[in-house]
Amino acid sequence: MKGKVAILGVGNLLRGDDALGPLLVDRLQGQVNAECINAENAPEKFLGKVIKLEPNTLIIIDAVHLGLNPGDYRIVRPDELSGVGFSTHDIPLQNLVDYIKTEIDVDIYILGVQPEHLAIGKSLSNPVKTALQTLEELIIEAIG
Repeated sequence: MKGKVAILGVGNLLRGDDALGPLLVDRLQGQVNAECINAENAPEKFLGKVIKLEPNTLIIIDAVHLGLNPGDYRIVRPDELSGVGFSTHDIPLQNLVDYIKTEIDVDIYILGVQPEHLAIGKSLSNPVKTALQTLEELIIEAIG
């Protein structure tokens, strides 16, 4: 990651493991040298803020259907999005990434975590809770 970093947490706090992105961004706030934005389930509402920040690196954190074990995570480049399932948002992340790239020159990475469940009213599953703690520590170490 180079230069100014922004982290965008995406997900629905009421849908189990989909809450990972917003929860992680809230935990990182004030602990990392990055602008942390909790976009919850409406990331399109924060595009103007991201563009105005003009970060060199943007990390989008979200629960993503990766075909992995629950709680497993990986970095996905935008050009890999076609092979990844993003089914929990009204606007696909690919559309958001495409729009941001037309407005600013930024390196974009998606930090995807495999959810166990996305049921309304459920809390985070144990594997995703573990991933949340691990990722918080790794990100603080990397860009703290």
